Amino acid sequence: MADQLRIFMVEDDERSFLRFLERFSLDVYPRRIPEDWKPFRAEAAAHARLPEELYLAASELGAVLVDRVKRGPDKGSWRVDEVRSPVVFWERCRRTEAGELLAGQLWAETSITEQTGRRSAAPDRFRALVQELEQWLKKTCRKSEPAGFLIGPKAARLAREGLSLRAEEHRTSPVRVYR
Repeated sequence: MADQLRIFMVEDDERSFLRFLERFSLDVYPRRIPEDWKPFRAEAAAHARLPEELYLAASELGAVLVDRVKRGPDKGSWRVDEVRSPVVFWERCRRTEAGELLAGQLWAETSITEQTGRRSAAPDRFRALVQELEQWLKKTCRKSEPAGFLIGPKAARLAREGLSLRAEEHRTSPVRVYR
């Protein structure tokens, strides 16, 4: 089972998160890797360069394995093997045309699962890193109503001032900051 956090963050919250990530020396990879891609460190100064969907790779803890996509619309492009590599997938929040903020997520595979083919648990150092990220987010972010989302401090302030938070683009009721 993957460790997943559903989050709402605006740009200021993301920069704060990146400042926290600087201590871990994580590299950034996009979801689909272009041939000429050069990984860079996840830090606040690199915020403008972040793709919408990215992997935070702990290259110091293990090799980041990449392979080609074999089927589908992205056939032939390179992708990170998110099960065997020490990576955290980060889908950043985005805005709709109506100005609503859609939820993003952080996701990491750390457990043994038959569905993904992982035969051994992730290294202890990587699991500790994922737990530290989760603890920092839970300490820094606000809770939501309905439960299940973490809302960054700046996003929470903007939500109280009228910014609409949505879990998905269609068929969901708005998410509110808990009390």
